[in-house]
Amino acid sequence: MTKRNKIIYWIATVWLALGMTSTGIVQLIQMKEEVDMMTLLGYPIYLLTLLGIWKILGVIAILLPKLPLLKEWAYAGFFFAMSGAVYSHIAVGDKAISLFGPVLLLILTFVSWYFRPANKKTNS
Repeated sequence: MTKRNKIIYWIATVWLALGMTSTGIVQLIQMKEEVDMMTLLGYPIYLLTLLGIWKILGVIAILLPKLPLLKEWAYAGFFFAMSGAVYSHIAVGDKAISLFGPVLLLILTFVSWYFRPANKKTNS
């Protein structure tokens, strides 16, 4: 792995971890804005707790050494959660600005996954 790729990986992964942790905490504590957004999107409020727990566990999985299969599941979960968020906002006709966070986290998920070191990949 080149030094450039390692730097790209760690920058994307740290930002991804910070973004997922912060949104996970906000969902776990069921901040009013988050509850309002889930209501607007038509989802039950209890889904916030589930998403918050999954995000925090996913962050732990991608930051732990080894466990490549678990990392693949975490990246897949991040992809499904963020692409689902993008689709949900589009489906209800939200303003384009509401797509910024989920799209950014989606891009960071892909960049972190793509540039991950060989020891964090599953064997094909």
